[in-house]
Amino acid sequence: QVQLVESGGGSVQAGGSLILSCAASVFGVTFSSYSLGWFRQAPGKERELVAAISRNGVMTYYADSVKGRFTISRDNAVTMVYLQMNNLKPEDTAIYYCAASLSYSAAVTTTPSAYRDWGQGTQVSVSS
Repeated sequence: QVQLVESGGGSVQAGGSLILSCAASVFGVTFSSYSLGWFRQAPGKERELVAAISRNGVMTYYADSVKGRFTISRDNAVTMVYLQMNNLKPEDTAIYYCAASLSYSAAVTTTPSAYRDWGQGTQVSVSS
């Protein structure tokens, strides 16, 4: 089991940057056993996977809408995952969630239903 706590959300103007952080507390297994992802949910929209990273951090996935602007990273030594968000757009406004998927593969997990542990979310608001 893993407990996740996000931080770093806030309000910025379009073109600005934010870094989201997610601190993990792991019980029973190691942090490196989890593939990690950042999801977001805007009002009236379904939750979507925006970025994911494999257990060892080598493989990453990005939704088309954020490619070239967002960067996901992790530090297994301190059980943290990050989302660097640059050139933010008003359509990036959403609640952002950190999630973990227990994985037995070196590949990055891109199936949303595979993510079973979730943080409480952090609000990101981008104004034009």
